[in-house]
Amino acid sequence: MSHEASAPTLRKDALGVLSIVLLVIATNGPLTVIIGAVPTAIAFGNGLGLPSVFLLIGLAYLIFSIGFAAMSHHIKNAGAFYAYVSNGLGHPAGVGAAFLAVVAYASLNLALYGMFGLFGSMLFTRVTGLELPWWIICAAFVAIVHVFASRNIQFNGRVLGLLMLAEVGIALVFNVGVLFQGPGPDGWVMESFQPSVVFTPGFGSAVVFVIAAFMGFETAAIYSEEARNPKRNIPLALFFAVAVITLLDGSATWFMISAYGTELALAQAASNPGMIWFDIATKVLGGWAATAMELLMITSLFAAILSFQNTLSRYFFSLGREGVIWTGFAKLHPTQQSPHVASAFQSGLMLVAVLVAGLLGVDPITQLMPVAAAPASIAIVAVQVLTAIAVIGFFRSNPRDTNLWQRLIAPAISIAVLGWILWMMVTNVAWLTGGQTPVLDIFIPVFVAVIGVGGVVYAMWLRQARPESYAKLARLLEEV
Repeated sequence: MSHEASAPTLRKDALGVLSIVLLVIATNGPLTVIIGAVPTAIAFGNGLGLPSVFLLIGLAYLIFSIGFAAMSHHIKNAGAFYAYVSNGLGHPAGVGAAFLAVVAYASLNLALYGMFGLFGSMLFTRVTGLELPWWIICAAFVAIVHVFASRNIQFNGRVLGLLMLAEVGIALVFNVGVLFQGPGPDGWVMESFQPSVVFTPGFGSAVVFVIAAFMGFETAAIYSEEARNPKRNIPLALFFAVAVITLLDGSATWFMISAYGTELALAQAASNPGMIWFDIATKVLGGWAATAMELLMITSLFAAILSFQNTLSRYFFSLGREGVIWTGFAKLHPTQQSPHVASAFQSGLMLVAVLVAGLLGVDPITQLMPVAAAPASIAIVAVQVLTAIAVIGFFRSNPRDTNLWQRLIAPAISIAVLGWILWMMVTNVAWLTGGQTPVLDIFIPVFVAVIGVGGVVYAMWLRQARPESYAKLARLLEEV
């Protein structure tokens, strides 16, 4: 029996377009970005110009998606970026990209657990009157996430779909409330779209914060094995998800700035970032809205953590199936058809990391979250640059069904834009870490580079030691 015929595959025809869109949005956690990142991006970025940064980065990712979607017509693999880079640039680069993606998603998940530690412990104290350390709350939460992640993707899709509808709903209700009540003392703040306000010295810093809103859009391709009609639905879901994230986050930010007025919005972002959204929601909609936002912030974190767990477990599954790492990760649950072994490993990894951080006295917000998110951000943008280059490489000798815009121009624009963003991140690590310590400014980029190069070296060793396995990398389910 051939490798292709005997290889385990995930549940077929389990997800439609809407489910994939909601899974992508869940990974990017709109409320997590709006409440957690927007105030900091206003204070330390380009201030009133932040809504335009969402639009510009959203446009950049829509252009990136053109080549990405064209390539998705020909590649169907739960490893997504890994499979794309392998087929476009060769297996060593592909395995290097896979190592970077795994580290990125695991680090992002840990950063989200840090954020959940704060909000989860606050909610627990409010409900029960008891005070527990954040890491105890997180440890219990790891177990809950594991139970959900072990279920089939249809169940997860329904759960995440409901959470996302509620999350998107509260943001839209806020926008409608501002629309009907009217903006603050300065009217609709059109300065947010003026080039002189947008392209200030803080523009690069704002870009670094905003990029977090789009970190998980690879999710669309990761679920290609489980999608119905993936040739049509994956590109459609990808474009729609990026558009929704762009418009939702950008509009909510602009409506919030307009509701406060220019001076007060800037002052609140600088002096009271943790309450900026809750205060304005109370003013516009009433106290119920602030309470709803607080609760939905918890569910947003749950959705993002669960979605990243699903993403990472499918990476482990794909790499295990092809013999890159331990083949036990390729085992599927007998009834759920979920990569439960890979998911269990991810849960164990997060549990150990949370417990160690807690026992060492690490602060979940000021230390764990930024330090974990920094290498993740650099690594995933690096992989996106490699993927854009891989699109050109994939279609170079055979254009297949693409035009020049899809196979060359759009990817080239993506390489330039994402390459610039990557350079901004690598040379300004303090923006990502909050200036924790100068040592991290050097250590984090070097750490990411070592991971990527380590993957390349490992693939080259695999080519010599296990040539048969090497030849089949990223080709298991290449043609849709």
